[in-house]
Amino acid sequence: MNADALILQDAAAMAEAVRSGATRAVALVQASLDRIAVTDGRVNAFTDVVRERALRRAAQVDASLASSNGHRTRELPLLGVPFAVKNLFDIAGLQTLAGSKIERDSTPARSDAALVRRLESAGAVLVGALNMDEYAYGFTTENSHVGPAHNPHDLTRIAGGSSGGSGAAVAAGQVPLTLGSDTNGSIRVPASLCGIFGLKPTFGRLPRTGTYPFISSLDHLGPFARSVRDLALAYDAMQGPETHAPLDPGCAQRAAEPVAAQLSHGTRGLRIGVLGGYFRERAQPEALSAVDRVAEALGASQAVELPMVEAGRAAAFLITNAEGAALHLHDLRQRPQDFEPLSRDRFLAGALIPAAWVARAQRVRRLYAEQVARLFERFDILLAPSTPCAATPLGAEWFELNGQRLPVRPNMGVLTQPISCIGLPVCAVPVWGAHASLPIGVQVIAAPWREDLVLRVAAALEAANVVQAPVAAL
Repeated sequence: MNADALILQDAAAMAEAVRSGATRAVALVQASLDRIAVTDGRVNAFTDVVRERALRRAAQVDASLASSNGHRTRELPLLGVPFAVKNLFDIAGLQTLAGSKIERDSTPARSDAALVRRLESAGAVLVGALNMDEYAYGFTTENSHVGPAHNPHDLTRIAGGSSGGSGAAVAAGQVPLTLGSDTNGSIRVPASLCGIFGLKPTFGRLPRTGTYPFISSLDHLGPFARSVRDLALAYDAMQGPETHAPLDPGCAQRAAEPVAAQLSHGTRGLRIGVLGGYFRERAQPEALSAVDRVAEALGASQAVELPMVEAGRAAAFLITNAEGAALHLHDLRQRPQDFEPLSRDRFLAGALIPAAWVARAQRVRRLYAEQVARLFERFDILLAPSTPCAATPLGAEWFELNGQRLPVRPNMGVLTQPISCIGLPVCAVPVWGAHASLPIGVQVIAAPWREDLVLRVAAALEAANVVQAPVAAL
């Protein structure tokens, strides 16, 4: 298989082709760069392409492979695999834009983000930075500074956000693997709308060092991919606390717990519930159909309600508004005209929230987490829609939900925000056929630190062809 065809396969297949000598890393990375050049004028996933760095790194991979005669390459599960990251990850020599105009005046990063380094240590090759909502505050990636990211499956529709470029690049076949961030749903929403797999690990599982923060008490980092195995390989490569001069106080001092070897363990014996109430009332028929299809495939029929879910989402809203405003208060005072109008207005509103409200929101969040923890004494896995609907048209301000007219930007995360608020691990899996022509995602949710379970379930669904992530026809 030549490199142009191989770039449309999954990362595991690419790494094996490089390892076996069927292709060279330079050829594979060049194929990725060529596909970006051909397709990104329509998709607008990338804000920076690091062509020279990528080819230099790929040549180093090939040289290392030749000098070692293939020895120890099994320790490099992503050998030669091109990847890209949301532009809030530091890339040495580039400004870390975080989707903004203001950060164009910042000093270029002196080193790569921790997770970029870990993926490259696993053999992967960074090819660029990706489009996002300004300062990660949005669910549509309709960025007014660089233009919107387009959904590869229908270029007239949104890719979701705030990691929209990360979702679009994988769905478009530009790279097989990307990294994004998830504060209130920013991995799971693009995964749902772009028809790919996305993993939001447990809060504190992966170090955030070298990334531009949105809400430090809520931010998670994680991968997107076109297969569950690729998610697991990337996740395993990134796990573990920072052992030297740890810089992320939110990263748990917890040893790595690899999951890739467990993907074939199946779902037998797992207690699986289907979230109802709030999660069915806020979803259109295609989203409910997707969940029902996944539940049927897993033999899950027991409905369950998440306690305190509305209070949990309200708490997340307050914390997001207040922390975000505090982070950007200086620029809001000095350079208000350089913000996108929508994010500026939300940050300004957050600056006016009384401190007592924020303290109460954090107490509610803690109580909510304790209530949900009791639920996991009865269940191993919970299922819910990822988004209330499939991708909406670019520029759409509203969508209809159960007879209500709701604003798109805050409500595309109505089903993800209550889950990330308490840091639970989630794999978003893509379902096709529930909507006439577009994918929609389902959240596979587990108790903290049980990423192994959500990935096992996702792998079983993928093996049964219930969920899949095809490259968009473009």
